[in-house]
Amino acid sequence: MRAGRPTERLAGGPLNCAIANAVVHVHSHRLGRGPTRAQAFCHANLVVLLLEDSMTRGERSLSRIGADDTIVRLRRQMEHAVRDELVQAVEELTGRHVVGFLCDSLSDPDLTAELYVLDRPISGLRMEA
Repeated sequence: MRAGRPTERLAGGPLNCAIANAVVHVHSHRLGRGPTRAQAFCHANLVVLLLEDSMTRGERSLSRIGADDTIVRLRRQMEHAVRDELVQAVEELTGRHVVGFLCDSLSDPDLTAELYVLDRPISGLRMEA
Protein backbone atom coordinates (compact mmCIF):
# COMPACT_ATOMS: atom_id res chain seq x y z
CA MET A 1 0.00 0.00 0.00
CA ARG A 2 1.34 3.42 -0.91
CA ALA A 3 1.37 6.13 1.72
CA GLY A 4 -1.64 8.39 1.59
CA ARG A 5 -3.62 6.18 -0.83
CA PRO A 6 -6.34 3.87 0.35
CA THR A 7 -6.08 0.27 -0.81
CA GLU A 8 -8.52 -0.53 -3.58
CA ARG A 9 -10.26 -3.85 -2.96
CA LEU A 10 -10.90 -6.27 -5.75
CA ALA A 11 -14.44 -7.53 -6.27
CA GLY A 12 -16.30 -10.09 -8.39
CA GLY A 13 -14.32 -12.02 -10.98
CA PRO A 14 -10.99 -10.25 -10.33
CA LEU A 15 -11.23 -11.08 -6.61
CA ASN A 16 -12.13 -14.70 -7.34
CA CYS A 17 -9.17 -14.97 -9.72
CA ALA A 18 -6.76 -13.37 -7.24
CA ILE A 19 -7.87 -15.72 -4.44
CA ALA A 20 -7.53 -18.79 -6.68
CA ASN A 21 -4.05 -17.69 -7.79
CA ALA A 22 -2.94 -17.02 -4.21
CA VAL A 23 -4.13 -20.42 -3.00
CA VAL A 24 -2.45 -22.20 -5.94
CA HIS A 25 0.76 -20.32 -5.13
CA VAL A 26 0.70 -21.44 -1.48
CA HIS A 27 0.02 -25.04 -2.50
CA SER A 28 2.77 -25.15 -5.13
CA HIS A 29 5.32 -23.25 -3.03
CA ARG A 30 4.76 -25.15 0.22
CA LEU A 31 3.57 -28.58 -0.92
CA GLY A 32 5.69 -29.06 -4.05
CA ARG A 33 2.87 -29.08 -6.55
CA GLY A 34 -0.22 -26.98 -6.97
CA PRO A 35 -3.49 -27.82 -8.69
CA THR A 36 -3.70 -27.36 -12.45
CA ARG A 37 -7.17 -25.84 -12.13
CA ALA A 38 -8.59 -23.68 -9.35
CA GLN A 39 -11.87 -21.81 -9.06
CA ALA A 40 -12.88 -19.42 -6.29
CA PHE A 41 -16.37 -18.15 -5.56
CA CYS A 42 -17.31 -15.43 -3.07
CA HIS A 43 -20.79 -14.92 -1.71
CA ALA A 44 -21.81 -12.97 1.39
CA ASN A 45 -19.31 -14.08 4.07
CA LEU A 46 -18.14 -17.25 2.28
CA VAL A 47 -15.20 -17.98 0.02
CA VAL A 48 -15.25 -21.39 -1.66
CA LEU A 49 -12.41 -22.90 -3.67
CA LEU A 50 -12.44 -25.97 -5.87
CA LEU A 51 -8.97 -27.27 -6.67
CA GLU A 52 -8.47 -29.93 -9.34
CA ASP A 53 -5.55 -32.17 -10.33
CA SER A 54 -3.25 -31.48 -7.42
CA MET A 55 -1.99 -34.95 -6.47
CA THR A 56 1.75 -35.43 -6.34
CA ARG A 57 3.48 -38.37 -8.02
CA GLY A 58 3.66 -40.06 -4.64
CA GLU A 59 -0.08 -39.63 -4.06
CA ARG A 60 -0.81 -40.99 -7.54
CA SER A 61 1.28 -44.06 -6.72
CA LEU A 62 -0.68 -44.56 -3.52
CA SER A 63 -3.93 -44.18 -5.43
CA ARG A 64 -2.91 -46.91 -7.90
CA ILE A 65 -2.60 -49.40 -5.03
CA GLY A 66 -5.91 -48.37 -3.50
CA ALA A 67 -4.55 -46.34 -0.57
CA ASP A 68 -7.10 -43.55 -1.03
CA ASP A 69 -7.76 -43.24 2.72
CA THR A 70 -4.04 -42.66 3.26
CA ILE A 71 -4.05 -39.92 0.61
CA VAL A 72 -7.01 -38.14 2.20
CA ARG A 73 -5.38 -38.28 5.67
CA LEU A 74 -2.10 -37.02 4.22
CA ARG A 75 -3.83 -34.16 2.44
CA ARG A 76 -5.61 -33.11 5.64
CA GLN A 77 -2.25 -32.94 7.38
CA MET A 78 -0.74 -30.93 4.51
CA GLU A 79 -3.69 -28.49 4.53
CA HIS A 80 -3.24 -28.09 8.27
CA ALA A 81 0.47 -27.33 7.72
CA VAL A 82 -0.30 -24.47 5.29
CA ARG A 83 -3.54 -23.29 6.88
CA ASP A 84 -2.10 -20.06 8.27
CA GLU A 85 -0.69 -19.01 4.89
CA LEU A 86 -3.95 -19.82 3.09
CA VAL A 87 -5.99 -17.88 5.64
CA GLN A 88 -3.61 -14.91 5.48
CA ALA A 89 -3.91 -14.76 1.68
CA VAL A 90 -7.72 -14.78 1.82
CA GLU A 91 -7.77 -12.17 4.59
CA GLU A 92 -5.44 -9.83 2.69
CA LEU A 93 -7.45 -10.09 -0.52
CA THR A 94 -10.91 -9.79 1.05
CA GLY A 95 -10.12 -7.34 3.84
CA ARG A 96 -12.01 -9.64 6.21
CA HIS A 97 -11.00 -11.91 9.08
CA VAL A 98 -11.36 -15.66 8.48
CA VAL A 99 -13.25 -17.17 11.43
CA GLY A 100 -13.46 -20.69 10.01
CA PHE A 101 -11.56 -22.81 7.50
CA LEU A 102 -12.75 -26.20 6.31
CA CYS A 103 -11.10 -28.43 3.75
CA ASP A 104 -11.64 -31.90 2.34
CA SER A 105 -10.21 -33.92 -0.54
CA LEU A 106 -11.05 -36.78 -2.84
CA SER A 107 -8.47 -38.86 -4.66
CA ASP A 108 -10.78 -40.11 -7.43
CA PRO A 109 -11.58 -37.68 -8.88
CA ASP A 110 -8.62 -35.58 -7.76
CA LEU A 111 -10.54 -32.72 -6.07
CA THR A 112 -10.05 -30.54 -3.03
CA ALA A 113 -12.64 -28.12 -1.65
CA GLU A 114 -11.74 -25.29 0.71
CA LEU A 115 -14.31 -23.16 2.53
CA TYR A 116 -13.41 -19.93 4.29
CA VAL A 117 -15.99 -18.34 6.58
CA LEU A 118 -15.41 -14.62 6.99
CA ASP A 119 -16.33 -12.46 9.98
CA ARG A 120 -18.67 -10.37 7.84
CA PRO A 121 -19.93 -10.21 4.27
CA ILE A 122 -17.86 -8.78 1.47
CA SER A 123 -20.05 -5.88 0.38
CA GLY A 124 -20.76 -5.45 -3.30
CA LEU A 125 -19.83 -8.98 -4.29
CA ARG A 126 -21.99 -11.41 -6.13
CA MET A 127 -21.63 -15.10 -6.83
CA GLU A 128 -19.62 -15.54 -10.03
CA ALA A 129 -20.60 -18.36 -12.37
